[in-house]
Amino acid sequence: MLLEGEAPALLDKLIRAAVFERASDIHLEPKHDRVQVRMRVDGAMIVSHPIAASTGAQMIARIKVLSRMDIAERRVPQDGQMSLWIDAAVVHLRASTFPSSQGEKVVLRILSGSQIHAFQRLGLDVSEQERLRELVNRPQGFIVTSGPTGSGKTSTLYALLEVIDTKEANVVTLEDPIEAELDGITQGQVNVRAGFTFASGLRSILRQDPDVILVGEIRDSETAAIALQASLTGHLVMSTLHTSDTVETVVRLVDLGVEPWIVANALSVVLAQRLVRVVCSSCIEEVRLEMELREGDEVVLAPGAVVAKPRGCRMCLNTGYRGRVGIFEMLELDDELRELVKAKASARAYREILGRRRIRSLRRAGLEKVAAGVTTVEEVLRVTV
Repeated sequence: MLLEGEAPALLDKLIRAAVFERASDIHLEPKHDRVQVRMRVDGAMIVSHPIAASTGAQMIARIKVLSRMDIAERRVPQDGQMSLWIDAAVVHLRASTFPSSQGEKVVLRILSGSQIHAFQRLGLDVSEQERLRELVNRPQGFIVTSGPTGSGKTSTLYALLEVIDTKEANVVTLEDPIEAELDGITQGQVNVRAGFTFASGLRSILRQDPDVILVGEIRDSETAAIALQASLTGHLVMSTLHTSDTVETVVRLVDLGVEPWIVANALSVVLAQRLVRVVCSSCIEEVRLEMELREGDEVVLAPGAVVAKPRGCRMCLNTGYRGRVGIFEMLELDDELRELVKAKASARAYREILGRRRIRSLRRAGLEKVAAGVTTVEEVLRVTV
């Protein structure tokens, strides 16, 4: 069924539905005879009702006006931000247009408090939570979260900030973009066109008498050098890297060109993470595992173990999943690992130590969630390949 009507009312209805379904993004994709609507819910794309082509064109024009874009320009991509009152609450959105063969595609990223999760509900086990609380409340150090795009790195850093007493600490962030507004801290937005980059912004932050600094992402050697140096001079610095696991993160920091001794002395802990979908509690089914699942030489789940299976119902949009939780690999640096950093050791040398210490990997953390009935084997294998 093609949706038609007044563009403003239909846009409000669409955003209201997206917020209700906990969507992170809304995709408006023009076709020859309609505008296809899809939403990203729990990391998966869900098809929604299409919109009539004429109404869709009006809706896209309205989005461009509200986001302060050039409504007449359809040949080049544009970006902007907008806010709408939906059910007595303000919903902030980031809009992005992209010229396609059949018209302009628009993606709306919902920037709401949904990115802020309680520290206890991230998915870390109790011992990891206790250790992270201690590290975050130290006067200095460098904490890194790593993983691919959409793995919840920024959400983890936001949750760590909530552990800090912001009334007694000056917390300053530098982000691109600001994903959620946080009370009690100063948040800065990178503006490359104006020359306000991560590196230049970080230098300015150091003149703002900070106690805690959050850098949205380490993108280059200059930013890495300033951030690591700041952690050695009495600041707690937190940031993210697009690396696959803890070992690759340590190696990457050294490869960026920062002096190994600086990395070794500054780096406190690395968290590698992924998000797995949680099985819907309204339609969960249980089955017995037919084959064993191993982590190295150890059998984590034996044949016959009872595991969850997704079925699908109205509550979960027939996906079988509702919500997501993190799985983590945590590596805290000690003297032995710091010596490897200073020696520019290979990834293999780090992995040998991790294996000897039996540090829990992402795969192992995920299979433990399967054993607890939180997620499925398929989900864990999907994100830990």
